[in-house]
Amino acid sequence: MTLTIDRADFADPTLGRFLQDHLDDLEPTAPAESRHALDLGGLQAPGVRMWVSRDPDGIVGTAALATLEGRHEELKSMRTDPRLRGRGIARGLLAHVLADARERGIRRVSLETGSMAFFEPARRFYTQAGFVPCPPFGSYVDDPNSVFMTLALA
Repeated sequence: MTLTIDRADFADPTLGRFLQDHLDDLEPTAPAESRHALDLGGLQAPGVRMWVSRDPDGIVGTAALATLEGRHEELKSMRTDPRLRGRGIARGLLAHVLADARERGIRRVSLETGSMAFFEPARRFYTQAGFVPCPPFGSYVDDPNSVFMTLALA
């Protein structure tokens, strides 16, 4: 599979649909106050950098980094097309965004994901990538529906 990773083109209507599918997938997993995925507008905010992975048929994955404070950023909107999971798309995207963070002098990348069974593959993926549990960061608070993880960058 030939993949490319480029900065997001927010004018691309397929990106909007891909991101809406992400929000739709998350909706039944937790109450609204415990769902922290950014919508299309939130991903266009200052301090957010987003990338899209494509194959010849279109978008297959997304990932974003959002500024928190100092040299600390948050991983957001990490999603792989469900039909293509297990093919290394997420691994490639994560490596790409972490390399970008390192190049810009970012020292820590943290994330919030769900505590429910639906998110077990994501938690396993992040653990394998070196992320470790941490307390809530930024504006997050303790929430039984959330798991917080962080990765120190060398």
